[in-house]
Amino acid sequence: MVRKAGRIKVSNRKKTGEPPRTRTVNRLIKSQLNTIKMLNNLDLSTLAALSNFSKSYLSQVKSGQRPASAKLMAAIEEYTKPKKQETDHIKLFMDSREAVACSKPTLRFYRVLLYRYADVVDYLKANSRTVERFLNAVPESNNNLCTRHAYYRTLRAFYNWIQVEYGIDNPMKGVRAPILSKVMLPALTADQVKQLIDSAESIRDKAIISLFAESGLRLAELTNIQLDDINWQGRCMKVLGKGRKAALAPFGESTEMYLSQWLSEYKPDTNLWGLNEWGITSMLRRLEAKTGITCNPHTFRRTFAVLLRKAGIDTMTIKELGRWESLEMVQRYTRSFSFQDSMKFYRSPLAAIS
Repeated sequence: MVRKAGRIKVSNRKKTGEPPRTRTVNRLIKSQLNTIKMLNNLDLSTLAALSNFSKSYLSQVKSGQRPASAKLMAAIEEYTKPKKQETDHIKLFMDSREAVACSKPTLRFYRVLLYRYADVVDYLKANSRTVERFLNAVPESNNNLCTRHAYYRTLRAFYNWIQVEYGIDNPMKGVRAPILSKVMLPALTADQVKQLIDSAESIRDKAIISLFAESGLRLAELTNIQLDDINWQGRCMKVLGKGRKAALAPFGESTEMYLSQWLSEYKPDTNLWGLNEWGITSMLRRLEAKTGITCNPHTFRRTFAVLLRKAGIDTMTIKELGRWESLEMVQRYTRSFSFQDSMKFYRSPLAAIS
Protein backbone atom coordinates (compact mmCIF):
# COMPACT_ATOMS: atom_id res chain seq x y z
CA MET A 1 0.00 0.00 0.00
CA VAL A 2 1.41 3.40 -0.95
CA ARG A 3 0.26 6.78 0.26
CA LYS A 4 -0.33 9.85 -1.90
CA ALA A 5 -1.23 13.27 -0.60
CA GLY A 6 -4.94 13.63 -0.13
CA ARG A 7 -5.86 10.01 -0.98
CA ILE A 8 -5.14 6.48 0.13
CA LYS A 9 -4.65 4.21 -2.84
CA VAL A 10 -3.64 0.66 -3.45
CA SER A 11 -0.67 0.33 -5.81
CA ASN A 12 -1.10 -1.69 -8.99
CA ARG A 13 0.99 -4.78 -9.49
CA LYS A 14 3.69 -4.30 -12.08
CA LYS A 15 3.23 -6.16 -15.26
CA THR A 16 5.45 -9.19 -15.54
CA GLY A 17 6.27 -11.57 -18.30
CA GLU A 18 4.36 -14.36 -16.59
CA PRO A 19 1.44 -15.87 -18.49
CA PRO A 20 -2.03 -14.74 -17.38
CA ARG A 21 -3.58 -16.83 -14.65
CA THR A 22 -7.00 -17.14 -13.10
CA ARG A 23 -7.41 -14.77 -10.15
CA THR A 24 -9.48 -15.69 -7.14
CA VAL A 25 -11.44 -12.84 -5.51
CA ASN A 26 -10.22 -12.39 -1.99
CA ARG A 27 -13.21 -11.24 0.05
CA LEU A 28 -10.98 -9.84 2.76
CA ILE A 29 -9.07 -7.67 0.28
CA LYS A 30 -12.35 -6.55 -1.29
CA SER A 31 -13.71 -5.60 2.12
CA GLN A 32 -10.54 -3.63 2.91
CA LEU A 33 -10.76 -1.78 -0.40
CA ASN A 34 -14.37 -0.83 0.33
CA THR A 35 -13.35 0.41 3.79
CA ILE A 36 -10.54 2.54 2.33
CA LYS A 37 -12.92 3.97 -0.26
CA MET A 38 -15.40 4.86 2.47
CA LEU A 39 -12.61 6.47 4.51
CA ASN A 40 -11.76 8.72 1.59
CA ASN A 41 -15.43 9.61 0.92
CA LEU A 42 -16.66 10.34 4.43
CA ASP A 43 -16.24 13.84 5.81
CA LEU A 44 -14.31 14.50 9.03
CA SER A 45 -17.42 15.11 11.15
CA THR A 46 -19.00 11.80 10.19
CA LEU A 47 -15.72 9.93 10.72
CA ALA A 48 -15.26 11.54 14.13
CA ALA A 49 -18.80 10.64 15.16
CA LEU A 50 -18.54 6.99 14.21
CA SER A 51 -14.97 6.36 15.40
CA ASN A 52 -14.47 8.73 18.39
CA PHE A 53 -11.12 9.84 16.93
CA SER A 54 -10.13 13.50 16.76
CA LYS A 55 -10.60 15.42 13.54
CA SER A 56 -6.89 16.30 13.62
CA TYR A 57 -5.88 12.64 13.55
CA LEU A 58 -8.50 11.80 10.92
CA SER A 59 -7.35 14.67 8.72
CA GLN A 60 -3.78 13.32 8.81
CA VAL A 61 -5.04 9.83 7.91
CA LYS A 62 -7.07 11.11 4.99
CA SER A 63 -4.11 13.11 3.69
CA GLY A 64 -1.81 10.08 3.94
CA GLN A 65 0.41 11.56 6.66
CA ARG A 66 -0.50 8.83 9.17
CA PRO A 67 -1.65 5.24 8.77
CA ALA A 68 -5.24 4.28 9.60
CA SER A 69 -5.40 2.37 12.87
CA ALA A 70 -7.06 -1.00 13.12
CA LYS A 71 -9.71 0.52 15.40
CA LEU A 72 -10.57 3.18 12.83
CA MET A 73 -10.79 0.63 10.01
CA ALA A 74 -13.02 -1.60 12.15
CA ALA A 75 -15.33 1.34 12.94
CA ILE A 76 -15.67 2.21 9.25
CA GLU A 77 -16.26 -1.41 8.33
CA GLU A 78 -19.01 -1.64 10.92
CA TYR A 79 -20.52 1.57 9.53
CA THR A 80 -20.57 0.17 5.99
CA LYS A 81 -22.23 -3.10 6.96
CA PRO A 82 -25.82 -3.29 5.72
CA LYS A 83 -28.09 -2.52 8.65
CA LYS A 84 -30.60 -5.14 9.63
CA GLN A 85 -33.95 -3.64 8.87
CA GLU A 86 -36.39 -3.69 11.76
CA THR A 87 -39.68 -5.43 11.14
CA ASP A 88 -42.42 -2.97 10.30
CA HIS A 89 -45.32 -4.71 12.02
CA ILE A 90 -47.73 -1.99 10.99
CA LYS A 91 -47.00 -2.53 7.31
CA LEU A 92 -47.37 -6.29 7.76
CA PHE A 93 -50.68 -5.71 9.55
CA MET A 94 -51.84 -3.52 6.67
CA ASP A 95 -50.84 -6.23 4.20
CA SER A 96 -52.90 -8.74 6.19
CA ARG A 97 -55.95 -6.43 6.18
CA GLU A 98 -55.61 -5.91 2.45
CA ALA A 99 -55.39 -9.67 1.97
CA VAL A 100 -58.77 -10.13 3.66
CA ALA A 101 -60.25 -7.44 1.40
CA CYS A 102 -60.71 -4.57 3.84
CA SER A 103 -62.10 -1.52 2.08
CA LYS A 104 -59.81 1.31 1.03
CA PRO A 105 -61.29 3.75 3.58
CA THR A 106 -60.72 1.20 6.35
CA LEU A 107 -57.13 0.67 5.23
CA ARG A 108 -56.49 4.43 5.21
CA PHE A 109 -58.13 4.68 8.62
CA TYR A 110 -55.88 1.98 10.11
CA ARG A 111 -52.72 3.31 8.47
CA VAL A 112 -53.11 6.90 9.64
CA LEU A 113 -54.02 6.08 13.24
CA LEU A 114 -51.41 3.34 13.72
CA TYR A 115 -48.49 5.41 12.44
CA ARG A 116 -49.58 8.33 14.61
CA TYR A 117 -49.63 5.96 17.57
CA ALA A 118 -46.18 4.57 16.67
CA ASP A 119 -44.76 8.11 16.56
CA VAL A 120 -45.24 8.48 20.31
CA VAL A 121 -45.38 4.91 21.65
CA ASP A 122 -42.97 1.97 21.31
CA TYR A 123 -45.80 -0.36 20.41
CA LEU A 124 -43.84 -3.58 21.07
CA LYS A 125 -43.06 -2.50 24.64
CA ALA A 126 -46.46 -1.01 25.43
CA ASN A 127 -48.58 -2.34 28.28
CA SER A 128 -52.17 -1.64 29.29
CA ARG A 129 -51.24 1.51 31.19
CA THR A 130 -49.26 2.81 28.22
CA VAL A 131 -52.28 2.38 25.97
CA GLU A 132 -54.62 3.98 28.51
CA ARG A 133 -52.34 7.01 28.89
CA PHE A 134 -52.20 7.38 25.11
CA LEU A 135 -56.00 7.15 24.76
CA ASN A 136 -56.53 9.64 27.57
CA ALA A 137 -54.24 12.08 25.75
CA VAL A 138 -56.37 11.98 22.58
CA PRO A 139 -58.42 15.20 22.70
CA GLU A 140 -62.18 15.16 22.39
CA SER A 141 -63.45 16.03 18.94
CA ASN A 142 -66.68 17.64 17.82
CA ASN A 143 -68.16 14.16 18.07
CA ASN A 144 -67.20 13.83 21.74
CA LEU A 145 -64.96 10.78 22.26
CA CYS A 146 -65.40 9.33 18.76
CA THR A 147 -61.74 9.92 17.84
CA ARG A 148 -60.58 8.24 21.04
CA HIS A 149 -62.90 5.32 20.36
CA ALA A 150 -61.54 5.08 16.80
CA TYR A 151 -58.01 4.71 18.19
CA TYR A 152 -59.27 2.08 20.61
CA ARG A 153 -60.82 -0.02 17.83
CA THR A 154 -57.73 0.32 15.65
CA LEU A 155 -55.31 -0.66 18.43
CA ARG A 156 -57.50 -3.59 19.43
CA ALA A 157 -57.45 -4.96 15.87
CA PHE A 158 -53.68 -4.40 15.55
CA TYR A 159 -52.71 -6.00 18.85
CA ASN A 160 -55.09 -8.95 18.35
CA TRP A 161 -53.31 -9.62 15.06
CA ILE A 162 -49.79 -9.15 16.43
CA GLN A 163 -50.55 -11.50 19.34
CA VAL A 164 -51.65 -14.26 16.97
CA GLU A 165 -48.80 -13.76 14.49
CA TYR A 166 -45.89 -13.13 16.87
CA GLY A 167 -47.04 -14.33 20.29
CA ILE A 168 -46.56 -10.86 21.79
CA ASP A 169 -48.58 -10.08 24.92
CA ASN A 170 -51.69 -8.11 24.06
CA PRO A 171 -51.71 -4.81 25.98
CA MET A 172 -55.35 -4.21 25.03
CA LYS A 173 -56.48 -6.86 27.53
CA GLY A 174 -58.07 -5.02 30.39
CA VAL A 175 -58.33 -1.73 28.48
CA ARG A 176 -61.99 -0.69 28.42
CA ALA A 177 -63.50 1.03 25.42
CA PRO A 178 -64.21 4.77 25.81
CA ILE A 179 -67.89 5.39 26.50
CA LEU A 180 -69.52 7.24 23.64
CA SER A 181 -72.30 9.73 24.17
CA LYS A 182 -75.53 8.82 22.42
CA VAL A 183 -75.81 11.99 20.38
CA MET A 184 -78.62 12.73 17.96
CA LEU A 185 -76.93 12.63 14.58
CA PRO A 186 -78.16 15.19 12.03
CA ALA A 187 -80.22 14.21 9.01
CA LEU A 188 -81.77 16.23 6.20
CA THR A 189 -85.42 16.89 5.59
CA ALA A 190 -87.06 16.00 2.29
CA ASP A 191 -87.21 19.73 1.46
CA GLN A 192 -83.47 20.10 2.03
CA VAL A 193 -82.75 17.14 -0.26
CA LYS A 194 -84.96 18.74 -2.94
CA GLN A 195 -83.09 22.05 -2.53
CA LEU A 196 -79.76 20.24 -3.05
CA ILE A 197 -81.06 18.52 -6.18
CA ASP A 198 -82.38 21.82 -7.57
CA SER A 199 -79.02 23.50 -6.86
CA ALA A 200 -76.91 20.77 -8.48
CA GLU A 201 -75.04 21.93 -11.58
CA SER A 202 -75.75 18.99 -13.91
CA ILE A 203 -78.12 16.10 -14.49
CA ARG A 204 -75.33 13.76 -13.36
CA ASP A 205 -75.01 15.57 -10.02
CA LYS A 206 -78.80 15.58 -9.55
CA ALA A 207 -78.85 11.82 -10.16
CA ILE A 208 -76.08 11.28 -7.60
CA ILE A 209 -77.84 13.34 -4.90
CA SER A 210 -81.15 11.62 -5.55
CA LEU A 211 -79.58 8.16 -5.48
CA PHE A 212 -77.73 8.89 -2.22
CA ALA A 213 -81.00 9.94 -0.54
CA GLU A 214 -83.24 7.24 -2.00
CA SER A 215 -80.83 4.32 -1.59
CA GLY A 216 -78.70 5.17 1.44
CA LEU A 217 -75.62 4.11 -0.52
CA ARG A 218 -72.14 4.40 0.90
CA LEU A 219 -69.65 6.41 -1.15
CA ALA A 220 -67.77 3.34 -2.43
CA GLU A 221 -71.02 1.57 -3.31
CA LEU A 222 -72.29 4.49 -5.36
CA THR A 223 -68.93 5.12 -7.04
CA ASN A 224 -68.55 1.55 -8.31
CA ILE A 225 -71.99 1.07 -9.88
CA GLN A 226 -71.82 -0.19 -13.45
CA LEU A 227 -74.50 0.08 -16.12
CA ASP A 228 -75.17 -3.67 -15.99
CA ASP A 229 -75.87 -3.43 -12.24
CA ILE A 230 -79.14 -1.55 -12.75
CA ASN A 231 -82.47 -3.41 -12.72
CA TRP A 232 -84.81 -0.80 -14.17
CA GLN A 233 -87.92 -2.93 -13.90
CA GLY A 234 -87.34 -3.79 -10.25
CA ARG A 235 -85.94 -0.34 -9.40
CA CYS A 236 -82.90 -1.73 -7.64
CA MET A 237 -79.21 -2.15 -8.36
CA LYS A 238 -76.43 -4.54 -7.42
CA VAL A 239 -73.77 -3.07 -5.15
CA LEU A 240 -70.64 -4.36 -3.48
CA GLY A 241 -71.21 -3.35 0.12
CA LYS A 242 -69.16 -3.13 3.26
CA GLY A 243 -66.87 -6.14 3.71
CA ARG A 244 -67.18 -6.77 -0.06
CA LYS A 245 -70.65 -8.26 0.40
CA ALA A 246 -72.85 -8.24 -2.68
CA ALA A 247 -76.29 -6.78 -2.05
CA LEU A 248 -79.22 -5.00 -3.69
CA ALA A 249 -80.09 -1.35 -3.12
CA PRO A 250 -83.46 0.21 -4.03
CA PHE A 251 -84.10 3.51 -5.79
CA GLY A 252 -87.21 5.56 -6.46
CA GLU A 253 -88.88 7.55 -9.21
CA SER A 254 -86.69 10.62 -8.75
CA THR A 255 -83.48 8.67 -9.26
CA GLU A 256 -84.99 6.77 -12.20
CA MET A 257 -85.83 10.04 -13.94
CA TYR A 258 -82.47 11.75 -13.42
CA LEU A 259 -80.47 8.59 -14.11
CA SER A 260 -82.33 7.96 -17.38
CA GLN A 261 -81.65 11.54 -18.50
CA TRP A 262 -77.98 11.25 -17.58
CA LEU A 263 -77.47 7.95 -19.39
CA SER A 264 -79.18 9.30 -22.50
CA GLU A 265 -76.29 11.75 -22.91
CA TYR A 266 -73.41 9.78 -21.36
CA LYS A 267 -72.23 6.30 -22.33
CA PRO A 268 -70.22 4.94 -19.39
CA ASP A 269 -67.16 2.80 -20.06
CA THR A 270 -66.26 2.40 -16.38
CA ASN A 271 -68.72 3.45 -13.68
CA LEU A 272 -71.96 5.37 -14.22
CA TRP A 273 -70.52 8.75 -13.42
CA GLY A 274 -67.08 9.09 -14.96
CA LEU A 275 -65.90 10.11 -11.46
CA ASN A 276 -63.91 8.43 -8.73
CA GLU A 277 -64.64 8.77 -4.99
CA TRP A 278 -62.66 11.99 -4.74
CA GLY A 279 -64.51 13.52 -7.68
CA ILE A 280 -67.90 12.77 -6.09
CA THR A 281 -66.72 14.08 -2.71
CA SER A 282 -65.48 17.30 -4.32
CA MET A 283 -68.83 17.81 -6.03
CA LEU A 284 -70.66 17.37 -2.71
CA ARG A 285 -68.37 19.88 -0.99
CA ARG A 286 -68.98 22.48 -3.69
CA LEU A 287 -72.71 21.95 -3.34
CA GLU A 288 -72.54 22.33 0.45
CA ALA A 289 -70.58 25.57 0.10
CA LYS A 290 -73.17 26.84 -2.40
CA THR A 291 -76.29 25.96 -0.38
CA GLY A 292 -75.10 25.93 3.22
CA ILE A 293 -76.73 22.49 3.64
CA THR A 294 -74.66 19.61 4.99
CA CYS A 295 -73.88 17.44 2.01
CA ASN A 296 -71.86 14.25 2.47
CA PRO A 297 -72.48 10.50 2.05
CA HIS A 298 -72.89 9.82 5.79
CA THR A 299 -75.55 12.51 6.14
CA PHE A 300 -77.45 11.12 3.15
CA ARG A 301 -77.31 7.64 4.67
CA ARG A 302 -78.80 8.93 7.93
CA THR A 303 -81.36 10.89 5.91
CA PHE A 304 -82.36 7.71 4.09
CA ALA A 305 -83.05 5.96 7.42
CA VAL A 306 -84.89 8.89 9.03
CA LEU A 307 -87.13 9.62 6.03
CA LEU A 308 -88.12 5.95 5.78
CA ARG A 309 -88.86 5.88 9.51
CA LYS A 310 -91.03 9.00 9.16
CA ALA A 311 -92.89 7.21 6.37
CA GLY A 312 -93.85 4.52 8.89
CA ILE A 313 -91.35 1.82 7.89
CA ASP A 314 -90.07 -0.26 10.83
CA THR A 315 -86.38 -0.36 11.78
CA MET A 316 -85.91 -4.02 10.80
CA THR A 317 -87.05 -3.28 7.24
CA ILE A 318 -84.84 -0.17 7.12
CA LYS A 319 -81.90 -2.33 8.24
CA GLU A 320 -82.44 -4.68 5.29
CA LEU A 321 -83.00 -1.90 2.76
CA GLY A 322 -79.91 -0.01 3.94
CA ARG A 323 -77.73 -3.13 4.22
CA TRP A 324 -76.81 -2.53 7.86
CA GLU A 325 -75.45 -5.48 9.80
CA SER A 326 -77.25 -4.65 13.05
CA LEU A 327 -80.27 -2.72 14.29
CA GLU A 328 -78.10 -0.67 16.64
CA MET A 329 -76.87 1.68 13.92
CA VAL A 330 -80.36 2.13 12.47
CA GLN A 331 -81.69 2.99 15.93
CA ARG A 332 -78.83 5.40 16.44
CA TYR A 333 -79.52 7.11 13.11
CA THR A 334 -83.26 7.38 13.75
CA ARG A 335 -83.07 8.46 17.41
CA SER A 336 -83.93 12.06 16.53
CA PHE A 337 -87.08 10.94 14.72
CA SER A 338 -88.10 8.63 17.56
CA PHE A 339 -88.11 11.60 19.93
CA GLN A 340 -90.05 13.79 17.50
CA ASP A 341 -92.54 10.98 16.95
CA SER A 342 -93.02 10.55 20.71
CA MET A 343 -93.62 14.30 21.08
CA LYS A 344 -96.82 13.92 19.07
CA PHE A 345 -98.30 12.04 21.99
CA TYR A 346 -96.84 14.22 24.71
CA ARG A 347 -99.16 15.93 27.14
CA SER A 348 -97.95 17.97 30.07
CA PRO A 349 -98.44 16.04 33.33
CA LEU A 350 -99.58 19.33 34.87
CA ALA A 351 -102.17 20.04 32.17
CA ALA A 352 -105.03 18.64 34.28
CA ILE A 353 -104.09 20.90 37.23
CA SER A 354 -104.13 24.06 35.14
